Amino acid sequence: MAFTAATSPLCTWLIAACVTNSVAGLTGNDAPVSSGPLGRRLKRRIARSKQLTAESWLGIGVQAASRSGQSLVAFCESGLSELGTFCSLQGFKECNNLKQESLFGDGFFGESLRGLRGLRGSGSKSIRAGRRAVAAGKASAVVVQPAKESEQKKNKKTATKQRRVVVTGMGLVSCHGHDPDTFYENLLTGKSGITEIERFDCRDFPTRFAGEIKSFSTEGWVAGKFARRMDRFMLYLLTAGKKAVMDADISEEVMKDLDKSKCGVLIGSAMGGMQVFNDAIEALRVSYRKMNPFCVPFATTNMGSAMLAMDLGWMGPNYSISTACATSNFCMLSAANHIIRGEADVMLSGGSDAAIIPIGLGGFVACRALSQRNDDPAKASRPWDKNRDGFVMGEGAGVLLLEELEHAKTRGAEIYAEFLGGSFTCDAYHMTEPHPEGAGVLLCIEKALAQSGVNKTDVNYVNAHATSTKAGDLQEYKALMKAFGGNPELKVNSTKSMVGHLLGAAGAVEAIATIQAIRSGWVHPTINLEDPESEVNLGGFRCVSVPLKFLSCLQLPNIDLACKGYERDSWR
Repeated sequence: MAFTAATSPLCTWLIAACVTNSVAGLTGNDAPVSSGPLGRRLKRRIARSKQLTAESWLGIGVQAASRSGQSLVAFCESGLSELGTFCSLQGFKECNNLKQESLFGDGFFGESLRGLRGLRGSGSKSIRAGRRAVAAGKASAVVVQPAKESEQKKNKKTATKQRRVVVTGMGLVSCHGHDPDTFYENLLTGKSGITEIERFDCRDFPTRFAGEIKSFSTEGWVAGKFARRMDRFMLYLLTAGKKAVMDADISEEVMKDLDKSKCGVLIGSAMGGMQVFNDAIEALRVSYRKMNPFCVPFATTNMGSAMLAMDLGWMGPNYSISTACATSNFCMLSAANHIIRGEADVMLSGGSDAAIIPIGLGGFVACRALSQRNDDPAKASRPWDKNRDGFVMGEGAGVLLLEELEHAKTRGAEIYAEFLGGSFTCDAYHMTEPHPEGAGVLLCIEKALAQSGVNKTDVNYVNAHATSTKAGDLQEYKALMKAFGGNPELKVNSTKSMVGHLLGAAGAVEAIATIQAIRSGWVHPTINLEDPESEVNLGGFRCVSVPLKFLSCLQLPNIDLACKGYERDSWR
């Protein structure tokens, strides 16, 4: 499979920007000038500049064009520092009609320094004269060319190669198992992981079930002194992150050869350390002296990534993104972009959340967002079904190890998938309700497909966000049908029907499910879809496991990551 982000080719022509020219010295009328030494020198320059014309620029091959009301100027300070073309906003269309010639020839920084040094030498007087002409109010269109170049240099092309991003490791912690294979086997059997909450007494809550992790151990993954103090979201994150590193076959020997400055961690959380923060508030009721000194750092969302980076010694990009249930996908796409831009070779990315605690459950109950099917928890999460009554809380962590393709091939890593592209959008409609026609989702799908170069007719599987809420499911369905409705091969499912909504971890855990679908060739069912909404066509909404052709697929928690399946030897 493949998750891509495309980058624009580097521009080698003069960059255009727009500003008004009503600045001291750039208008026809002289602006007030101070009477100090600088002011006197400026007055003398302005007086001299009034004797100059735009033709003064021709001495160094500058083409001048008169413009009334605005100035088009190229700045070349210290051979490099400011490069730009300026015009007034109201005259922006006129800028498009000007002939723009390369400032740096065929290279971006290559030969430009020599050319600019030449300009600062023999032509520097003419440049200063030209500046004075502009200061005197003579509007000029200016395009600066470097000094004479050889034909060989003119024809020289700068080859840029798109850096490709692949998935070489996966780690997760979930109510359906703590490794990708066990997790996906449970999904394929249609087993529900939704059970009654056992971690605390919730008899007084209208919702008493969740996708709770019953057995979890940090032994071998997190040091005991931290395991006793950290919030569960951090424990899940550290465990899943290290499992992804191990799954990528990055042993101690391999680790020694890695460039640690090009290895980063970008794992987010929607809710952060809620239990740690809650405990701090309870301690504060007694005295601030009773508060845990780690309560602030261990409650913040970025500290999980920071602690994992310290454990691994990775010194590349390190932060977290918190964007509710889109958290993981923001992190994964941003991590991929770091690799594409050459800022990193290896990135751990994903999300983690552990909000199944009294304050978390109570908060979502207060929002009236949760299902209250206490008599049958396993059937509570039912995306697209008429009888759905809210989403089901889940918890856990999902982490992907993203790696630059050549870097992965050099160390002989097994490649699970390739990242092809993604998109960020916002429907700008409501705090919690989606746009009635799924406008934000549709825009995101279209942008993701365009960026990744995947044709919508080639998409045959969508892992939907599908939380089991009344409004959200239908709006997403409408967007999917608008984007892919004409494809008879399309399969759509919801992982949340079996594990609940993992909040900030949802995107990464479902990305692992998507990768496993492509690796195994089988799509897991959407359970509890017994009486679908009248608008929902069940053609691609299977209630049993079905085989998946090795084509393209999409993973959809608010952000879209286009992906594509490959034969094992296609990476060579």
